[in-house]
Amino acid sequence: MFGSRFYGRPHRSLYCHYYFANRVISFLFNLVFNQTLTDIEACYKMMTRDVARSLRLTANDFGIEAEMSAEIARQRSLRIYEIGISYYGRTYAEGKKINWKDGLKALWYVFKFRFR
Repeated sequence: MFGSRFYGRPHRSLYCHYYFANRVISFLFNLVFNQTLTDIEACYKMMTRDVARSLRLTANDFGIEAEMSAEIARQRSLRIYEIGISYYGRTYAEGKKINWKDGLKALWYVFKFRFR
């Protein structure tokens, strides 16, 4: 089960460019993995121990989101469900650390993990 910041309440908006970047990344992920997820970059992911142990994870940065999602999507016996989560977006002053370079890496990771 994955969390989605776009279903939950209360909700403080992301920065506009982060919102659109997230939508593009999720759209491309859905396209190459035949999924219908709204927010693969949300950190909330819940799974059984058996599923967690079956994942072959190598990323050590924000790419872990795309890699986990890809590994689960590749296992045809598994289905990903989304549930709304409460989200209160942080500003840079509050500790937001992600930047545009991470967005480009996320796009790269979607294709890297699809054709690995």
